[in-house]
Amino acid sequence: MDIMEHERPDPDALLASIQKEDERRRRGKLKIFFGMAAGVGKTYAMLEDARRVAADGVDVVVGIVETHGRAETGALLDGLELMPRLRIDYRGATLQEMDVDAILTRRPALVLVDELAHSNAPGVRHLKRYQDVEEVLEAGIDVYTTVNVQHFESRADAVRQITGITVHETVPDTLLELADEIELIDLTPEELRRRLAEGKVYTPERSDMAARNFFRPGNLTALREMALRLTAERVDHQLQDYMDVKRIAGPWKSAERLMVAVGPAPFSERLIRWTRRMAYNLEAPWLAVHVTTSRPLDDAAQQRVNRHFDLARSLGGELITIAGDDVPAALVHLAHQRNVTQIVIGKPLRTRWQELWRGGSNVDRLIRSSGAIDVYVVTGDEADGSHSPSARPALPASERRSGWHSYLLAVGVIGLMTLIDFLIVPIAGYQLVGLTDLLAVLLIAVYIGRGPALLAAALSALSWNYLFIEPRFTFDIFLPQDIALLLLYFAIALFAGNLTARLRAREQQARANAERNLALFTLTHETSVAVDMDAVLKTAVEQVGRVFDAEVAVLLPRPDGAGLESHPRSSLALDEKEMGVAGWVHEHGRVAGRNTDTLPTATARYYPLRVPSGTVGVLGIRRRARERLPFDQESLLATFVGQIALALEREILDDAAKQADLLRESERLSAALLNSISHELRTPLATVSGAADSLLRPGAAIPEENRRQLIRDIRDASGRLDRLVENLLDMSRLESGRLQIKQEWCDVREIIGVAAQRLENCLVARPLSIDVPADLPLVKVDFVLIEQVLVNLLDNACAHTPAGTTIRISAGRSDAMCAIAVANDGPPIPAAELERIFDKFYRLSGTRANGTGLGLSIARGLVEAHGGTLTAENCPGGGVRFAIRLPMVDKPPPVMEAIT
Repeated sequence: MDIMEHERPDPDALLASIQKEDERRRRGKLKIFFGMAAGVGKTYAMLEDARRVAADGVDVVVGIVETHGRAETGALLDGLELMPRLRIDYRGATLQEMDVDAILTRRPALVLVDELAHSNAPGVRHLKRYQDVEEVLEAGIDVYTTVNVQHFESRADAVRQITGITVHETVPDTLLELADEIELIDLTPEELRRRLAEGKVYTPERSDMAARNFFRPGNLTALREMALRLTAERVDHQLQDYMDVKRIAGPWKSAERLMVAVGPAPFSERLIRWTRRMAYNLEAPWLAVHVTTSRPLDDAAQQRVNRHFDLARSLGGELITIAGDDVPAALVHLAHQRNVTQIVIGKPLRTRWQELWRGGSNVDRLIRSSGAIDVYVVTGDEADGSHSPSARPALPASERRSGWHSYLLAVGVIGLMTLIDFLIVPIAGYQLVGLTDLLAVLLIAVYIGRGPALLAAALSALSWNYLFIEPRFTFDIFLPQDIALLLLYFAIALFAGNLTARLRAREQQARANAERNLALFTLTHETSVAVDMDAVLKTAVEQVGRVFDAEVAVLLPRPDGAGLESHPRSSLALDEKEMGVAGWVHEHGRVAGRNTDTLPTATARYYPLRVPSGTVGVLGIRRRARERLPFDQESLLATFVGQIALALEREILDDAAKQADLLRESERLSAALLNSISHELRTPLATVSGAADSLLRPGAAIPEENRRQLIRDIRDASGRLDRLVENLLDMSRLESGRLQIKQEWCDVREIIGVAAQRLENCLVARPLSIDVPADLPLVKVDFVLIEQVLVNLLDNACAHTPAGTTIRISAGRSDAMCAIAVANDGPPIPAAELERIFDKFYRLSGTRANGTGLGLSIARGLVEAHGGTLTAENCPGGGVRFAIRLPMVDKPPPVMEAIT
């Protein structure tokens, strides 16, 4: 059993491999033609391969290929479709770049893109050409591209050390994982130098310089080894992915996890690249961690930290910020929390005395407290930049030094306190001076800083000795108790000042964390209690704008699906250009805009509101400050974006649930309607059919009375069918809002008479009494519609009361309303159902299925269309009374009154 468990593939690794394969199937395929340097023939090999697949019927276009004047390469372009290039005017020159939009519109099967590491001209959507390639791949288009080994981020430091040349155009190593195929174009260094001398790489004037510098035999040999090694690593990873997918047992699972400490020093870039290489070789995840201390970084240092995190993100690292003044302790604590097995740090570059003055080396302390965690100490070199060693700490410093003005302020405070001490000495003696100076040191530690507090402790001790302890104005001390008192004072001042400063720092960190948590809680709480989409977005705009001091726009898809529209709650107005950027973000689900590598000329930064089901909108932010947010603030903003996206998804799901409920109710009502209509149609049609058959039966001698009865049955059934059709049409007009009311002056007595006449056959078995005063004024209503209301009420009374039940119709004037009542002596309606009887398709419980259940609903709708009301109530003596109230706001013209 143990052997079987050992050989069973790891489920997490298997799932990750399957997900990776699914993602690759959804996007286009990427093939990289890879070499050690320019001139090895990458572009030539790419074009040859493209011509072969084009001959097989594949739709191939050339996105951008640079021949650099090589005739052999240019000849291979013949017969291939060249996409038009994007022309950019920049500083008086016209630059040509690949037109991504033209390619996406053309949608070929395969596009050729040369020089993957190329930097685009300002004004193009992406800063780097590899980002253009990623967008093309996401559209499902295959890509052939070329790149050299020195352009991969993780190899940039090694290339600089080997060649002495810093490579500025780089691509993230994650493109290696995106690649479906890598073809190594290999040449010996001697062959490449021969091609260089023949002018097949650069022009003759550039070839001589290149041969003396970058293309030296030793450099080319080292670059060739790097290219071969990187290709071999890629092949090994492909083999392991294949073994995972095919469930081939093997000991490839690694439990390693790396963590690199990142600070504002330029040396952090080297640490990040080194960690990426280690993690890639070990098949291990890795973290980039920055420790924020109680003293914030200045703007320049914060921007460097942001750039370092951008580099770590592009190389596939997980980004984390933690707070703490004890940097080594914070790193070890996080390492234990995240199960880190290896920590990568920089080698200390200060002298031992410098480290002792600062409290000891952070690296030494980290190594001593790391326990079972391995610590890698990576060295740097002077080529890292023009920074002195002191400017490149191995780990983030525990705190920043206070500025000179802080120390000057501390000296001023001690000087002022010394003047006060001259007033105290004659009254309380020199012992009280020590206590007042100690108070000053504590205040300096709280409000100025730790370094100034240490200086204040030293100055106050010296001034106390020189000015107040006998013999005065000398540093001599004769009494043993004064010596002990001075030493104790100095020790207490140092200890208390340091402790007070640390407590102050902890308090500032706690306040910052509390403000961060409060902001997140406020957003989550306010959006959770919001009752609709408008309330959610209003809260989101207000909270994001307040916390980040920014103008905010929320963009949602238009109802017709044609692009985005800015929600009215937005505080940021967007022009057509900005709307285009937001549309791109919504389509691709990636951050773009200001301070990014995608569409950086935008005035705002746009975040996709992503949820598991897709992108539900875009959040645009334009901060009033131009500089980029610190990383911890960016992390908070990312959390805000996630919370807003979840709130929007909740509202969308609620709307979808309501629509589903409406759909289910509609389906139920439709089924009930069909059942009712089929039942209602079947009975009169059977009557008509049976009566007609009897009348048409050949040779049948039907008595005259029976024949008349059959004809009456046909007439009654036809009337019933006519009322059914009228009800259905009335309901359709009411629900669609197309009901047109033709109001005219009408006599209520006439309306009641016509309605009773239409139902005279139904009312034969039920006595009908009509009570309408002769002086009742005319009312301005639609005669036909109000007649239909009375017909429906009388028909309902006939259907739900036994024969012999008396039906009473009365009318009169009540205030400014015309009151019409239709009452009967039949069975009452349960009180709980008095209002429900006006619902569509509703029937009283316990009654037989009769009618469509639309009559009362239509009657109320017609009355309300006139501005009136229709209600039902049980009569005290038994029976049910329906009350109609119609407005009588106008007075009929004299001519109409004379007629009545």
